[in-house]
Amino acid sequence: MAKNTAPRKEPNAIQRYYRETTGELRKVNWPTRREATRLTQVVILVMVVFAIFLGGLDYLFLQFFAWLFSTG
Repeated sequence: MAKNTAPRKEPNAIQRYYRETTGELRKVNWPTRREATRLTQVVILVMVVFAIFLGGLDYLFLQFFAWLFSTG
């Protein structure tokens, strides 16, 4: 008696990617709305502080080089 040894059909790459991706997303420990809001505020604050800092450095270098090239 012969067994049915037909190979199992493997899912194509797109199906496998979708299935593995949804499986991984279920494992993620998602932040609460409050945590996400707080972390967003921290990121925005850090961006503003660094923008001011870099803008200040840019202004100082501009003044320094303007002084340097104006004396001669």
